[in-house]
Amino acid sequence: MMVKVFGTRGNERSAATTSRKRLAGSETVLPFFIAAMVIIAALIQPRFLSVDNLLNLARQIVPLLIISVGQAFAIISGGLNLAMAAVMSLAGVLGVQVMGNHGIAAGILTMLVTGWVTGMVAGAIIAYFRTSPLVVTLGMLSVTQALALILSGGVPIYSIDQTYAEAVGFNSLLGIPVMVWIGALVAIVGALLLRHTIFGRHVYAIGSNAAAAEKSGVNVRLNTMLVYAVSGLCSGVGAIVMTAWVGSAQPIAAPNITLESLAAVVLGGVALTGGSGSMRQVFYGVLILGLLSNIMNMVGVSAYYQTLVIGIVIILAVIIDRLRR
Repeated sequence: MMVKVFGTRGNERSAATTSRKRLAGSETVLPFFIAAMVIIAALIQPRFLSVDNLLNLARQIVPLLIISVGQAFAIISGGLNLAMAAVMSLAGVLGVQVMGNHGIAAGILTMLVTGWVTGMVAGAIIAYFRTSPLVVTLGMLSVTQALALILSGGVPIYSIDQTYAEAVGFNSLLGIPVMVWIGALVAIVGALLLRHTIFGRHVYAIGSNAAAAEKSGVNVRLNTMLVYAVSGLCSGVGAIVMTAWVGSAQPIAAPNITLESLAAVVLGGVALTGGSGSMRQVFYGVLILGLLSNIMNMVGVSAYYQTLVIGIVIILAVIIDRLRR
């Protein structure tokens, strides 16, 4: 058994290095698996490779990619976040309400701040009371979901600024949808934070061994709070994309996206035990789930069976994670 000790900054860097070695298998296998899925899909349905369908696929995976980036930070740090969909719902409801009275910029800022603050609150409870991330984020899920339903009256809010909806949800830049650019930016920033900042090294160190990280001088409490703040911020960005795409603020927006993000992150190669993973693996997992959903839609598979398939994928992802370790 390998024992990791984080006594110096160099040892903190070793956590990220170990993570890269540990995930080498998924780095090699998953691209081939994705290529095989694309080939099979093209043979089954020639329209799969059409420009319109590929752009549609890109739009479909953006919300899941954004949420999965936030989920990856939580899991790599040794925790998880079950409240992301509910926080996204609350951020969307608050943002659209503020947007109607104070303009687009104020509405977008409200969504981001809502995500950040709820994440900080959850992170503070986890860090300072040393409570289970599962229990705390489950409680936060109930609180934020209830607030979203109360503020919206339990019904979608359709009075959304059409300029905002058109610009974010449907406009393109250089032939690529704006929302795809937003998703790519979130993933790139997430990768840079993990791989090229002190904060990122601390996230890996905490996920590998929180006690050893604390003894080596890492402020575990502060960094845990920041991890969940980043996770919440991703929910806020997800709210921006989702409200613009559907043209409304849904009090229960994409209820399955949290579980799908867990499946994507683990399927891509991020260890559920923490201390290991990268944004590249997250993207692989998101792309696999997106391709699977897109293929099933094109061949006319019922939504009920699609839910069944996603559930099976989640179970398989956990088994694969165990076998990988």
